[in-house]
Amino acid sequence: MDRLDKILAGTGRWSRREVKGLVRAGRVTVNGAVAGSPEQKYDRLGLDLRVDGAPIGAEKFVYLMLHKPGGVLSATEDPKQSTVVDLLPEYLRRVGLFPVGRLDKDTEGLLLLTNDGPLGHRLLAPGRHVDKVYFVRVEGTLTAEDAAAFAAGMTLGDGLRCMPAGLERLPEPDTALVTLREGKYHQIKRMLACRGKPVRYLKRLSMGPLRLDEDLGPGEWRELTAGEIQALTSA
Repeated sequence: MDRLDKILAGTGRWSRREVKGLVRAGRVTVNGAVAGSPEQKYDRLGLDLRVDGAPIGAEKFVYLMLHKPGGVLSATEDPKQSTVVDLLPEYLRRVGLFPVGRLDKDTEGLLLLTNDGPLGHRLLAPGRHVDKVYFVRVEGTLTAEDAAAFAAGMTLGDGLRCMPAGLERLPEPDTALVTLREGKYHQIKRMLACRGKPVRYLKRLSMGPLRLDEDLGPGEWRELTAGEIQALTSA
């Protein structure tokens, strides 16, 4: 049970002071009835909450799927460069969202943004081994030997030890799907550089059960569905 002003202020759209003004003006309804007090407590589950007739999500946490474009940092803020949070509307910048994991600045694709700290920690925990699939284009031709090296696990020239990974060659000889069960710094680029195949383009397609929505263009986002959230929490 949470106070009405806490629920509404938690969406990032209004301050608690503004929420009190909305309630006093009769602009807030709860389960079809005009709200009487901002201090009234409600169970968020199944709550029909509206402001000026428009439905407002009462969920405690926010989960967004973002198609990260190249040239943007996987960070919450940076004094000099654009971040993924800068791609969101202002009200969502105020609810404590953070990227779960990171993509290199020039890498595109699926990025999960949430303010659910426990879920983010579970998805990133090394022992969880959540699979992440990437589309990659390299300089040169990918071979069966490259796929075998990935499958066996690699130790790079700087001593970095990489777990076994998948490299599925695609019809175009310079492209493949790479599956990682870990996420070390620049890992795919470093592994392929070790094989003499520098990466030209990299895009993440999935993380665990979550797959990039093909309808999202670079820089676009949407909220996760209830099914996607359930699948992630069970991953």
